[in-house]
Formats: sequence, structure tokens, C-alpha cells
Amino acid sequence: MAARLEHANLCVHDIDSVVQFLQTAFPEFDVRHDATGADGVRWVHVGTDDTYVALTQAKPDAEKRGMPYRGRPGLNHLAYEVDDVDALSKRLSDAGYQNSTVPNSHPYRKRVYFYDPEGNDWEFIEYLSEECSERHDYELPEC
Repeated sequence: MAARLEHANLCVHDIDSVVQFLQTAFPEFDVRHDATGADGVRWVHVGTDDTYVALTQAKPDAEKRGMPYRGRPGLNHLAYEVDDVDALSKRLSDAGYQNSTVPNSHPYRKRVYFYDPEGNDWEFIEYLSEECSERHDYELPEC
């Protein structure tokens, strides 16, 4: 059985700002659906025909999420493989999004991280090798 992530669902305060972040990162992403359920909660699917991110409206009085990587339960980051991490990084930087990348260097991959307006961290990775053993190498130091 082959497995692939079809979508991820995030609960956010400002759906439109997260849609803008995702469409800056991925200009090919379209809003697949934008609706308000019978319960009055808005939800949006943004992505391609094959994969998307579902965004659900947080309750107005809901607490903002805590910073990722603090040992609290919940999402630390979502990661997308991309063809050109430098171009993507430039688009997000030029649009004013906060780069959260910890310096890293690896001969077989390049990675950058950015926060969306909600404080969610997103990883973007470009593999520089077609060899699985090189792509999945965890022994080489990343500094």
C-alpha cells in the first residue's frame, strides 16, 4: 500500500492571512473550497488537485497557539518538498514573512523554515540527490 499525505487540517484565527502565506509560498495553490458550515464555522481548502491544507476558523476567544518546539503537545511544523528552495525563500522574504531557519548545511538537501501569520512553522526542503540513501542521510552533521 502506498501512502501519501492528502491534506492537513489547521485551526487558525485568520484564514485569509494563512491562505495568502500559502499562495506566496506556492503560487500554484488555489482555493479549492471556501464555505461556512451549519455551525457558523468557516473552513477553506487551499492547494492543488492532489494535496491541500484545510484551514478551519478558530473560535474568536480561542488562545493563540504557543510557540512550536517548546515540548508542548501539538504541531511543530509541516514540511513540503520543493524544486527551488531559494526562489521560495525569496518570495516569502520579499512578502515580509519571518524566516525561522536555524543555519543548516547538508550536501544532499537544502532547507528553510518560515512562520505564517498565525505562528505556525513551515519547512521547505529541496533534495539535491535522487539517491534515497543520500536524501535520508542523518549521519552527516548539519550546522
